[in-house]
Amino acid sequence: MAAENAAEHGQTAGEYIVHHLTHLQSSKPGGVADFSVFNFDSLFFSIVLGALACWLMWLAARKATSGVPGRFQAAVEMLVEMVDQQAKGIVHNAQSRKFVGPLALTIFIWILMLNAMDLLPVDLLPWVWGQGYSATGHDPHHAYLRVVPTADLSVAMGFSVSVLLICLYYNVKIKGLGGWVHELFTAPFGNHWALYPFNFAMQLIEFVAKTVSHGMRLFGNMYAGELIFLLIALMGGAWTLSATGILLALGHIIAGTAWAIFHILIITLQAFVFMMLTLVYVGQAHDHH
Repeated sequence: MAAENAAEHGQTAGEYIVHHLTHLQSSKPGGVADFSVFNFDSLFFSIVLGALACWLMWLAARKATSGVPGRFQAAVEMLVEMVDQQAKGIVHNAQSRKFVGPLALTIFIWILMLNAMDLLPVDLLPWVWGQGYSATGHDPHHAYLRVVPTADLSVAMGFSVSVLLICLYYNVKIKGLGGWVHELFTAPFGNHWALYPFNFAMQLIEFVAKTVSHGMRLFGNMYAGELIFLLIALMGGAWTLSATGILLALGHIIAGTAWAIFHILIITLQAFVFMMLTLVYVGQAHDHH
């Protein structure tokens, strides 16, 4: 849709991609970035899909029976059992698992649903948004909308920073404030006053590295997937009644189908990896050095 409309309005391939990679923000695109700028599209889809995930889990719990489960209940029970087994193998504190288990399940389902937005046609929701934008008398080419929240660095890093805060909480809860501070200055090199600065520096580097890599891994994979879908969409938008144009149209269909099928594995794997790393980091917060 939009790829064809872009060609009709003289929009270049680069302008088309930049348009699709621009967020609906609280400030005009191209303005000076600051902490007062909000990506409304990422916030909207994150909140809506998060609420939908909670509703689906509530629905499964409400309709659960002790008899022969239906397909939906069986799928949810398998998912819950899988997460519970992973949590038991990593977090050995039974009391902590009462919170960490449901947390890991929520993270997996929420991120999976956010990632799955990448499977929608790249021009579908932006086109619908553009039509509504033009109905108000505005130029639809200034209607920006990104529908994959995990391809937004602020969302991915928001998830990872939240995990960091949970890890800090469990460090203090399990070891006590004094015990954790003592560990910050005595591990990993040993309890000697000359090693305190190096220990503390290594601890800070570890926390920062884990948090940054945790969020960047999710963001990088989803951003790359979104960009590939945009490039494939350009192939369909460039078709004409010629041999080259027909080949481009066929390539658009074949490449789009193949990448969408492969991307199902990516979106599931990224949700699983983020969940597992969350369990690992929380489990490390329980370990004494």
